[in-house]
Amino acid sequence: MSKGNYSLSKNQRRGNIVSYTVLIIGALLVILPISWMFITALKDDLEIYQMNGRILPETITATSFIRIWKDYDFVLYFRNSLGVTLVAVLISLVASTLTGYGATRFNFRGKNTFLSFILMTQMFPSIMLLVPFYKILSVYGLNNSLVGLCIVYVSFTIPFCSWMMVGYFRTIPTEIDESAAIDGASHLQTFWKIALPLVKPGLVSSAIYAFITCWNEYMFAAILLVNDKLKTAAVAIAEMNGYYKIAWNDMMAASLVASVPLIIAFVFMQKSFISGLTAGAVK
Repeated sequence: MSKGNYSLSKNQRRGNIVSYTVLIIGALLVILPISWMFITALKDDLEIYQMNGRILPETITATSFIRIWKDYDFVLYFRNSLGVTLVAVLISLVASTLTGYGATRFNFRGKNTFLSFILMTQMFPSIMLLVPFYKILSVYGLNNSLVGLCIVYVSFTIPFCSWMMVGYFRTIPTEIDESAAIDGASHLQTFWKIALPLVKPGLVSSAIYAFITCWNEYMFAAILLVNDKLKTAAVAIAEMNGYYKIAWNDMMAASLVASVPLIIAFVFMQKSFISGLTAGAVK
């Protein structure tokens, strides 16, 4: 082996060591908190407060998983979160898809300004919008309803999803639309039968983003929803903290259960999601 090749292979080994080290550290940062949540959820009420240095539970119990359904009425909160999230995701996908198609296929005055304004709405912290949203929803009697919360979530997700869909529709050549028009297809037919199937990865990416954003949102749900029967899963988990104790095992069990829809959504959409992230990277 020549000296140049030896130096190259040595540098490659060093690069591989650094890469694997970073990947292992990143994996541990993800795996360790989830493992701690699962172990804590399997401990009983007495062991959860013992400072004996043990990591694994002495007695494995599923009491916390049973208790969150019976004592905390977690089914109701879970259903509230799922309903609001699914409706918000559906509305966001419809609005952002039409916005993306219209912005890339039609020329109209102020189009660039409109797209820039949509992007600007994402530059403000959510807490700045809390009081305006509360005032507006109060005027229309929606400040303590799942409909009002859904409106808030839709306003959060549409701008970013619209920009994602604009990027995906730009990758579709306009010649396809022109060929469809020659064949007698209307804009709606071209959108539904030709353009929409081609941006499926973008739809999946937007859906996952909107789902995660709505499902994990806490601040607006905690402030806008006063009625206990309307609270979402994120709020219910936070309110498991009592005045005299913190039920860590119950909180971890509820958090694990609340993460199941996200895991299921990603597993079933993983292939399209990954292809959606890499779309446009290669011309």
